[in-house]
Amino acid sequence: MIRGVLFDLGSTLIFNQHDTNWPAALNRMRLDLVAQLQAAGYPLDPPEFLARFAAKVHEYSDQRQTDWVEYTTGWILTSTLAEMNLPAPPTEVVLAALAAYYAHSESLWQPVPGLHGALQRLGQAGLRLGLISNAADEGNVQRLIDWAGLRRYFDPIIVSAAVGLRKPNPAIFALALNAWKLPALECVMVGDTLGADILGAQLAGLHSVWFTPYSGHPANVAHRGNIIPEAELDRLEDLPDLLRRWDSDGASAS
Repeated sequence: MIRGVLFDLGSTLIFNQHDTNWPAALNRMRLDLVAQLQAAGYPLDPPEFLARFAAKVHEYSDQRQTDWVEYTTGWILTSTLAEMNLPAPPTEVVLAALAAYYAHSESLWQPVPGLHGALQRLGQAGLRLGLISNAADEGNVQRLIDWAGLRRYFDPIIVSAAVGLRKPNPAIFALALNAWKLPALECVMVGDTLGADILGAQLAGLHSVWFTPYSGHPANVAHRGNIIPEAELDRLEDLPDLLRRWDSDGASAS
């Protein structure tokens, strides 16, 4: 019987409506970051800083895909400044810089169709709901959760930037299972990425549902045929009925 449902956030509960123009959005984010740091008094050479920062983001974006450990944007920012022999920024400067960096991207997200209705139905069915998000900045995720009105549905809310682990590391799933005191076979992971959400669920012993409206992402294409979810959905509002059928058919462990 399914008693707990874990969700991914980006491209599962909310989607980026301008994803195809991400390079332009990223350029805007980096310029906003420079402006905020300069306003805080950092004598930056913008081209040098942006080149170093972008290179480090790329390096650790690749690294975290293989070691399943999170490298936060805050850490990348402070280490970039250190490499330029600039003073270590106070915490409040880092937080303000990160908020400025993510502000534009946060304006581009929208709830997926049927989001709140599906979550309400799951809660009414007595299911525990949790969220596990791979993200390099916890503040970014927490703001998006509040903007979308999602906080009331989920406990726990686990962000890789806060715990230092990334899906598909099974240890990050164990944090939710331990909080619920539920066995893995009574829980399901719902997410849009085969290599993080579905593989992670399999490694941790959970059931898995692949949310497919954004299945054309290159990372998913690379894993198709190798990582096989138990079910696929292209509409979130169909999830409550799917889980009810699983229980009725005995497809999930009792």
